[in-house]
This record gives sequence, C-alpha cells and structure tokens, in this order.
Amino acid sequence: MSSQPHGGRAATDAHAPQFALHSGNAPGPLTVGIEEELLLIDPVTRELSPLGPELVREAVDELGDRTGTELTRYQVELRTGPHVCLREAGEQIRTARRTLADSAKPLGLRIASTGTPVQAPTGPVLFTPGPRYAQSVAHYRALDDEQIVCACHIHVGLPDVRDAFQVSNHLRPWLPVLTAMTANSPFWGGRDTGYASWRTTSWGRWPVAGSPPYLESPAHIDELVEALIRAEVLIDRAGLYWDIRPSHHLPTLEVRVADAALTPDDSIMLAAVVRALTATALTDIAAGQPAPRPEPELLRAACWRAARDGLSGKGIDLSTGRLVAQKTLAERLLQHVAPALDQQGDLGIVRSHWRHLRTAGTGADRQRAAYQRRSSTNDLIDYIIAATCPL
Repeated sequence: MSSQPHGGRAATDAHAPQFALHSGNAPGPLTVGIEEELLLIDPVTRELSPLGPELVREAVDELGDRTGTELTRYQVELRTGPHVCLREAGEQIRTARRTLADSAKPLGLRIASTGTPVQAPTGPVLFTPGPRYAQSVAHYRALDDEQIVCACHIHVGLPDVRDAFQVSNHLRPWLPVLTAMTANSPFWGGRDTGYASWRTTSWGRWPVAGSPPYLESPAHIDELVEALIRAEVLIDRAGLYWDIRPSHHLPTLEVRVADAALTPDDSIMLAAVVRALTATALTDIAAGQPAPRPEPELLRAACWRAARDGLSGKGIDLSTGRLVAQKTLAERLLQHVAPALDQQGDLGIVRSHWRHLRTAGTGADRQRAAYQRRSSTNDLIDYIIAATCPL
C-alpha cells in the first residue's frame, strides 16, 4: 500500500472506475459521525431567514441533541451519532434533514445545504445570542460578518486517540483532493465567484484555519494551542479551525475540509472516504511508514487551486509539483483507500457515487447548471432547496 499522497495507479475506465484492490490489512470498522451546517431560506423572497434559534426549538422534540444553533441566526446544525454502518449514518442524515425541513414549514421556511448563501443578507448580520458567540464577535470583529458559511464535518473514532496527530499527518496531503471533490459553494452575494468552493477561500482568512501543520506529537499540539491562546489568537481550544483536528471533547479525529454537501449522498460519500483514509493511515502507521511531508507553501497552493476549480480543472501533484487533472488525483486517492473501503464495507457506495460525480459533477457544478438554465438565482435557490431533501 502506497503511503505517497499521489502515488497510486489511476483508474483507467472513465465511465466506471473500479479501484482495484491490492494487498494490505486495514483496521476493523471505525465509527463515523457526520455534522452538517445548513442555511434557512424564505421560499417567497429567497432571502436568508434569521429564525435559526426558533427552528431549533421547533425541531428539538423530534431531533433532540441532533440539532443545534450556529454563529449566525441564518444557520442550524444537524449531527448523527457515531455509527459503524455507514448506511445507518446516511439514513440518519436523510431522516434528520426531512425532520428539520418539516419543522421549518410551519415557520414559513426551507432549508438549504450549500457552502455559501446565493444571496447575502440584507442589513447587518444577525448573530445567535449567547456568551461565546458574543465573545467571538467582539474578538474577531468584521471577520465574523462574512461567516455565513456552512461545512460538513466528519468525525472518525480512533482506537487510541493518541494516534490522532500521526493520522492528521497522513491525511493532510489529501486535503486538496477532498476540497475539489466536495466543492459546493460557487455563489456569493448574488453572483458566481468563479470558485467552486468560495467557502474554503473565505474560511481561510481565520487566523488558525486551513491545513494543519505537520505535528510531531500530542504535546506539540498542546503547546501550539496554548501558545495561540496566550497570544489571544484563539478564544479557546474550540476555535482551532484546522481542516483536520483532534476533537477537543470527543475521542475522534475531525475532518472539517468540506463544504456543506448538496445532497445526503454527497455527505455519505465524504464520510466513507474520510473513514477509509483514516483506516489506511492507521495501517501505514502500524507498518512504520512515514507520512508524506509536502512543503507548506505547495500544500496551500494546491488547496487554493482545488477551491478555485473543483474537479473540473487541474490540481497540483504534491509529489512532483506538476499540474495533473484533478479527476486523476481523485482517482489516485480512491485507489489508495480501496482496501480500507472494502474492509469497512463502503466500496460499493463509493464506486457508485464516484460515477455520479464524474457525470453530474460536484455540488458546485450542479449549482451552476441549475443557474445557467435561465440565468436565475431564484431557480438556483429552489434547486438547492429541492436537492437538500430529495424525495
């Protein structure tokens, strides 16, 4: 099993890549949990609605702690419990989206799963009441004003949470490919930004965000975080917004690189790939294989290109520095994790959804196609609402 970020053999069948299995023993099934951030839309005006806290109160009887508020009043969060069976996690996400959508209707609202809102709010941004949110607004100032952005976070349970720093090192070279595969935020302020994932670009302005550094040990993480808190860059450990981070309150590794997924199937695909990457990393760590260590500047550049072009453009091969079709890099990732996908029981799910991504495109591609039919942002918003809770 190759430990290089782009060292696997690319699949050759453009219509039905099969990700051939090769030797290697992945760990037993790891638990996986999904967190989704969603936007609230007024279906008449298609503007953002600031009724997030009200919707959470409406839905809590059905969803309990599976839902919660976010920084702005225009957002809510959904989350699953930890699951070994990915199909069960997927069904929980589908059910939660439908339940939230049903709870939104009496309030005159719809929910939309996109990394950025198509239309920016009119007037000042409205923040959710609460001491920590107020502290964030006071500390980060105008930076919070444009954080009406939504992500999909994947938590993978680790047999030994002390392995989290090594797993992070093995996963970080794949962050650009994951960004490209999950891009779903091409619009902002009523216009096409030219980026497949504008959320990634906007989020990168936070002082501690993007790709994590290469981590030497658990103590290295603690030292970095404590230094950032002492320097008043972070309010607390929860403000560590790296794309990969050990959870500060759960025995999991949290991968935060992806835009909010347009459809439940997009979320499930991401969860399967992230779990397989984690399992593959644990196998490589047990075998004593070192993590690739790309230059930070090249990794940052690769993430930028992935956010700009998504799957439709070229990406940077971090092992050579050369431009390669982003779909080829994605197929190398899937080849790399194929044994773990098979071990976890997710190979069929990923093969099927990869065929869909190759033909229909990412969420960003599908959003643009919906807009281009009549050059209508109203049509686009209606499309996102429908895709969020498919029948």
